[in-house]
Amino acid sequence: MTRSPWWRRPAVALLLDVLLVLLFAAVGRASHDEASPVVGVLSTAWPFLVGTGLGWLVVRVVRRAWPLDVAPGVTVWFATVLVGMLLRHAVGSGTAVSFVVVASVVLALFLLGWRALGAYALRRARAPHRT
Repeated sequence: MTRSPWWRRPAVALLLDVLLVLLFAAVGRASHDEASPVVGVLSTAWPFLVGTGLGWLVVRVVRRAWPLDVAPGVTVWFATVLVGMLLRHAVGSGTAVSFVVVASVVLALFLLGWRALGAYALRRARAPHRT
């Protein structure tokens, strides 16, 4: 039996998603020269983090699996964006179309990107080696 890569452990994968959502919020705030870096990042990130958690829960309950691959990662990404925007709207934060588009693209790159790179690495590792 071969051991899974470190990033295929559910706790590590969830932590990676959380860190990437925080990075998304930090980069967004920095690009607008927002003050109060730590509190500001958390205030921007919390709706998206709730969405990420709900996405993980949906995948776990519906698929009875962890969202470690790209396909279940789509559910996590979609929940992150949808719930994040709904919560931002509910508390009176910005949900301009341009922000929704940028957030959707950046979060897709972050949340699906590491999963796609991981799937590629696994395929390469499992492929027969040519000499």
